[in-house]
Amino acid sequence: MMNSSEDIYNYKCSDKGLLLPAINEYTWALGVRIFFYLIGMLWCFLGIAIVADTFMIGIEKITSKTRIIRVSNQKSATGYDELEVKVWNDTVANLSLMAFGTSAPEILLNVIEICFKGFKANDLGPATIVGSAAFNLLIITAVCITSIPKGEGRKIGNVRVYCVTTGFSVFAYVWMLLVLLVISPEVVELWEAVVTFLFFPVLIVICFLTDKMYCCRRSNKTASEVEIGIGEDM
Repeated sequence: MMNSSEDIYNYKCSDKGLLLPAINEYTWALGVRIFFYLIGMLWCFLGIAIVADTFMIGIEKITSKTRIIRVSNQKSATGYDELEVKVWNDTVANLSLMAFGTSAPEILLNVIEICFKGFKANDLGPATIVGSAAFNLLIITAVCITSIPKGEGRKIGNVRVYCVTTGFSVFAYVWMLLVLLVISPEVVELWEAVVTFLFFPVLIVICFLTDKMYCCRRSNKTASEVEIGIGEDM
């Protein structure tokens, strides 16, 4: 008579994953397992969608916070105008909170797999990150282009910041290749992980400086005047 460990390998897909098989469902018919696994997967997707939606609502509320400022105006009865401006810079908000909110599910999935697999990359984690980046770069861009109504057009509001983020996106893939193929083949060392993480705040700072035109030639308007729209309707 076979023991339980030998008996497991007589069934299809019986080797242990992160969570499944949870009990002895590897002894069930394959169709039954597929059905229950599918229900469980859809339930997880629904839960992730609810949490991500709530998270994004919170982020949008934070980044849309405004404050009232006073701008001198000789024509006004009070001598000044009150203008409502955003507390968060749009560039910083999009690159930090908004980007983290949209990428949170695949980041958490990757972290969970790495932790459960003894900090060794498996089939799911890295492929999730790279696949998400490729999906955003190709599919999302294509959908945004094709969804523009006929006869209308769209343009990039801040080309300078777009060029910086594009350059960093290409550099990220190059850096990943250097880490995994040249510097320490098939191993990510601690200092490499730290340097990779530090690239993120560097990107935000450079994009903020570029958005404020600190590194570029200024136009006739100051950065603050451009932000609150002074002089456009006066």
